[in-house]
Amino acid sequence: MSLRRGLRQGLALWAAALLSGLAVAAPITLKDDRGHTVTLPDTPRRIVSLLPSLTETVCELGDCAKVVGVDRFSNYPARVQSLPKLGGLDDTSIESLVALKPDVVLLGVSARVIDRLEGLGLKVVALEPKSMTDVQRVLGKVGQILGRDDDARRLWNRIDGHIAQSAATLPPGARGLSVYYEVDAGPYGAGTVSFIGEILARLGARNIIPAELGPFPKLNPEFIVRADPQVIMVGQRNAPGLPQRPGWQSIRAVKNQRLCVWVPAESDVLVRPGPRMSEAAALMARCLRDAAAGPIAWPTAAFVAPPGGMR
Repeated sequence: MSLRRGLRQGLALWAAALLSGLAVAAPITLKDDRGHTVTLPDTPRRIVSLLPSLTETVCELGDCAKVVGVDRFSNYPARVQSLPKLGGLDDTSIESLVALKPDVVLLGVSARVIDRLEGLGLKVVALEPKSMTDVQRVLGKVGQILGRDDDARRLWNRIDGHIAQSAATLPPGARGLSVYYEVDAGPYGAGTVSFIGEILARLGARNIIPAELGPFPKLNPEFIVRADPQVIMVGQRNAPGLPQRPGWQSIRAVKNQRLCVWVPAESDVLVRPGPRMSEAAALMARCLRDAAAGPIAWPTAAFVAPPGGMR
C-alpha cells in the first residue's frame, strides 16, 4: 500500500510541476500602441526600457531587477542609474542594446529604432501614454507582459485615489484659477487633453489651452498673453527670462508673482505619465494653494540637471 501511495503522490507532484511549467511558459499576446500584435513566448526575464515612464512602471510593478538597460533619461528609481544607458529617441545604440540580449524592448511609438530592432529579430512593444486613460491602459499592458495584471490594477487604483485626495485638500480659493503649464520653451504647453491637463482639471484648475489644440501643442506666445493666466507652471530650466518675454509683463501670473518653478526632480515627476502621477498631482495642488495665498518665491538652488539629462 505504501508503495502505491508513494507512486500516486509522485505522479501528482509530477503532474503539478508539468502544469506549473506549462502555465509559466504560456505565450503572451498583446496589441501595442502602433496597433501591432506582439507575441512573447514567455514572461520576459531581460527587459530593455527606452522610455522613463515605462522604466518606472516596470520597477513599480516589482520587476526592476529584470531591467538590463535603459534610455539616458531614465533616472528613477535610483537603482536604474547604474544600468547601461542606450541613448535617446533618435540616437539609440543598437549594438549595445542587442548585446544585452533582451527578451523584450519597451519604447515609445516615436522611437526611430523600432523597425531596425524588429529587423534584428527582437521583440518590441511600443507604448506611449499621453492621457490618463492611456496611462491606465499602458499600466495594464505592462502588467500583462510581466504577469502582474492584478498588481497593475491595484497600482492604477492607488494613483487615481491619491489624485482624488490631492483635489480634496484644496481650499475653495485655490479652485477655478486659470493655468498655463509650459512643458518646453517653444513654447509648448500641456493641453486640456494631456495627462497634465487632466490632472489640473481634477484639481479644479482652468487650463488656458483648449482641447482642440491637442495634448502638447506649440503655441503662439501672443495666445498666452491674450489668455492672461492667473498661474504659470514651468520647469527651472525654462524659467529664466520668462517674465521678460515680449508682452508677458502684463500677464496676471507674472504681475502677481504666481509662477510655480519646478526644480529638475519635480519636473521629472510632473512630465512622466506613469506611477508617480499621484506625486505630480500633489505638486500641482501645492502650487495652486500657494498661488491662492500670495506671491510665490522662485527656487533659490542653482539649476542642476538630473543624471542622464532631462526630457
